[in-house]
Amino acid sequence: MAEVHQMFPADPADEFEPVESSVGHPLGPVGDALDKAVDRLWEPLRGNPTLDRVFYTASELGDFSLLWHIAGLSQGLTRRNGHRSTVRLALALGAESALVNGAIKSMFHRERPVHEEERPHNLRQPLTSSFPSGHASAAFMAATLLSERSKTKPLWFGAAAVVAVSRLHVRIHHASDVLVGAGIGLTLGKIIKTLMPRR
Repeated sequence: MAEVHQMFPADPADEFEPVESSVGHPLGPVGDALDKAVDRLWEPLRGNPTLDRVFYTASELGDFSLLWHIAGLSQGLTRRNGHRSTVRLALALGAESALVNGAIKSMFHRERPVHEEERPHNLRQPLTSSFPSGHASAAFMAATLLSERSKTKPLWFGAAAVVAVSRLHVRIHHASDVLVGAGIGLTLGKIIKTLMPRR
């Protein structure tokens, strides 16, 4: 066996394993236990025709932040000088996507939940890391910005929660992916409000 290793030296790339493979869950044993517990509790809700339709639709509308771009455009057309808010949200969503779907996800090569049964509705299957959820981060960042000086603040965060939870329902993300993504989104929203205050 030693001769074989001498003939075929180890590939240096093999030394750099994905985070999920080398150290387990990105959040450790607590995160792993959380994911299993939430998935077990949520399982009875899957397969409900009404819930499936709501969450699959929400998940699809969250792709590429389509829902949030439409919401931003709507505010821009109905508010005085609303175009500034529309531009701010569009720039923020672009920056959020680059940060979360690019930089952060590249640090955690976590596999997505196993889904053996056929899904009741068509859904795009992402190829990026499962951790954290880009849908959740975009949703809560957008809700933070859209709800600024808005009388419908609970509705914005309610919509964000539905989009975020939809990723758990359709088994494209683990619960911890969604929670961390939501936290990132809230943080980014506050930062953007500070750096780019609405006038």
